[in-house]
Amino acid sequence: MASYADARHSDGQWLVRIDDIDQARVVADSDQHILSTLEQCGFEWDEIVSYQSQNLKYYEAALQELQYMGVTYPCICSRKQIQEKLGKKQIKNGIYPGTCRHKSEQINSSLNHKYAIRLKAPAADISFVDQIQGVYSQNLPQDVGDFIIYRKDQIFSYQLSVIIDDFQSQITHIVRGYDLLDSTPRQIYLQQLLGCPVAQYAHIPLAVTEEKLKLSKLSQAKKVDCSLKTLVQAAHFLGQNCPDAKDFDSKDDFWQYLATYWDINKVPRMEKQMIMV
Repeated sequence: MASYADARHSDGQWLVRIDDIDQARVVADSDQHILSTLEQCGFEWDEIVSYQSQNLKYYEAALQELQYMGVTYPCICSRKQIQEKLGKKQIKNGIYPGTCRHKSEQINSSLNHKYAIRLKAPAADISFVDQIQGVYSQNLPQDVGDFIIYRKDQIFSYQLSVIIDDFQSQITHIVRGYDLLDSTPRQIYLQQLLGCPVAQYAHIPLAVTEEKLKLSKLSQAKKVDCSLKTLVQAAHFLGQNCPDAKDFDSKDDFWQYLATYWDINKVPRMEKQMIMV
């Protein structure tokens, strides 16, 4: 709702992309269920629906370019090996200790099995101004470490694939959940390396239960009922001044109102926000 209302308020286009790059985890017909739910809620997207699985050649080209720059290296470390290398304090943070960074030539010349590819984190802070959360900054070596852009099971990482998807679709504004805020500096760094425009980011608070659990199947959240009442509840969650459901003649009436009066500055500046389910 936040991304849709923000796009429509600015006379922009709103696109739908299905993230299906990890085919082993794709549930049959799940994309049709997603699209059907969006339609029932009254969302209308511009252009045809895109699928990550159709962009593999672009990911491969980006990976090759990064390798040519010399900013990547192969990594054969397992999770267990990384945990053994890290101290108890660092295990929680999950920052890769750079074990394979200095033996990449040995791995390249002797390895016969599959390996992951990591991107060398720059010795600099990556900062940006989020439209909702304000200034956010990360020192990648200290906060993240060298991160994976191509997995050992031969799947491109989310961090790499999403910035290529955004570039191919000419995305200028990204509105998404707070749980992806800490991924943004990594994506900006990749954009800088590959010469992709940096989008305007906005991260909304996560909807959580009374137990502070994110609404999902794991927290046994109810299925979206796509009613006007639900849409109005979501608008209120996003801090918008919105009449009650009974004051709208239809969902189209609701969406026209929200697009007209949408104000991203009213979205709560927080990580989580409770919602009754």
